[in-house]
Amino acid sequence: MVDQSTNYDDVKQYRLSPDREQELINSAGECVFIWANKAGHPLGVITAYVPVDGKIWMTATRERVRIKAIARDGRSSCVFTSKGTRMGGGKTVTLKGHTVIHEEDETKQWFYQLLAKGMSMRPDDGNEFTKNLNPDLFVKFLDTPERVVLEFTPEMSIPFDGDKMAQGTAAAYAQFAKEES
Repeated sequence: MVDQSTNYDDVKQYRLSPDREQELINSAGECVFIWANKAGHPLGVITAYVPVDGKIWMTATRERVRIKAIARDGRSSCVFTSKGTRMGGGKTVTLKGHTVIHEEDETKQWFYQLLAKGMSMRPDDGNEFTKNLNPDLFVKFLDTPERVVLEFTPEMSIPFDGDKMAQGTAAAYAQFAKEES
């Protein structure tokens, strides 16, 4: 049997802890949302989101292909990276789950307010849009008849912690060097 600390064949040992996984989801601000088209081919977009009570909430307009695809088949996934967060790079979480489309005004208004608040709290992210964001005006731009809200419910996660991998690699390098001398 191969010692997994000396190669990358099995990276399960490099999982983010549940707390770090939640920290990443709470701080990334954008994720890759992935769905399948009619032919079953996966497609994705980078989108802003808000995490609430273990779910990921997003928005788009009805004419987007992702909305039509989710209406056909809610199976979907979200991918998060720590790049650009205070966690530093090298950490990721992929969530597999199902998405539901909401069109009711109460849900839309609730979500628009959360998204505007979340985006306005990121003035130091280097993005001119969020730096100068007026939350009330942003909600007005979002609130159109064609807009819907997406509620993604995760069913499984695949977390990865590059810091753990780096530590494991350093230990393996040290072991290799010791054996070579």
